[in-house]
Amino acid sequence: MDKSKFWIAFSSAEQLNSTFVQRLYNYFGDIETAFNADKKDLSQIEGLSIKTAENFLRLRDKIDIDKVNKEVEKRGINYLTFEDTNYPNLLKQISNPPVVLYYKGDLKNCNLDKTLAIVGSRRASYYAKEALTKIISQLSGTDICIVSGLASGIDTTAHNAALDNNLKTIGVIASGFDYTYPASNKQLYEKITDGNGVIITEYYPTFEPLKFRFPQRNRIVSGLSHGTLVAEASLKSGALITANLTLEQGRELMCIPGQITNPNTEGIYKLIKNGAGIVTCADDILEYLNWEIIPLQKPLFRSVDLDEKETEILNALKIEDKCFDELITLTGINTDDLLMYLTTLELKGIIKQVDGDRYRKV
Repeated sequence: MDKSKFWIAFSSAEQLNSTFVQRLYNYFGDIETAFNADKKDLSQIEGLSIKTAENFLRLRDKIDIDKVNKEVEKRGINYLTFEDTNYPNLLKQISNPPVVLYYKGDLKNCNLDKTLAIVGSRRASYYAKEALTKIISQLSGTDICIVSGLASGIDTTAHNAALDNNLKTIGVIASGFDYTYPASNKQLYEKITDGNGVIITEYYPTFEPLKFRFPQRNRIVSGLSHGTLVAEASLKSGALITANLTLEQGRELMCIPGQITNPNTEGIYKLIKNGAGIVTCADDILEYLNWEIIPLQKPLFRSVDLDEKETEILNALKIEDKCFDELITLTGINTDDLLMYLTTLELKGIIKQVDGDRYRKV
């Protein structure tokens, strides 16, 4: 008998957290029995106060099981309950796994055997975003899946870099699917669910992105992942919370070292001093996690494929991105010709335009 409707009914009550639901489920051994328990049944659970039991009964009696299930169904939201055989095994191992995972997108094609969480500051520095983008680009075309929280800053950079490099990505949000937070990531949400990964939440569709839900969400980000890479973090940040959860869950913790003058790296160096791994390239991640990958072979562009001016432009972009004016100064090519060469190199797939007027060697 399909008892998923009782899991969804439990999750529809905002005042009932996953720890409480798991406690009832573990005691009764059956989610339907747990949902329908009376005061006498609940009184047999060691340590469960009368007040907590009475509060649950008041909430339970207000839930229309058929209605809350139909609300999920009419929104076209997929879900996995804790009892589902496809529920992620890694997530089951944490101390308080979500009772229901609501999701949109293609979960089946996300490789849950090679999941890497990436977290960091919402107000990330240009350096941190560039370093992270470079490291993810070195994983291009592999079966590694990038997990992050779909917030602004490092999260957004991680998801976009994954998409740019043909990697699947999982976004874990801190609200129900009736909300898109931040609103600026609406297009990113759509890209991920359009065959490029999946968006997951433990929250019933109508739950708002309230402040306390973001730290709760973090345990899922790390819980889905074999390791967590912290790109940037201050001493008081959500990224540091996720780092601590990673250690509690017995997973690998890694950090990208940053500029010591940046306050957002204070948390990074605290973690490194306490034993977190240092990551400066993708090979470091593979070594820490003991992963072997076979990247897709890409054609190499040789200097003979390019004329003298194109080669000069590529040499100028060898170390870091350059804006148009910098390329004029470094190459001595006039404005009209430089525009032509840049367009040609983009069409060949050798360079790409980033951050407005800056160019990067692919």
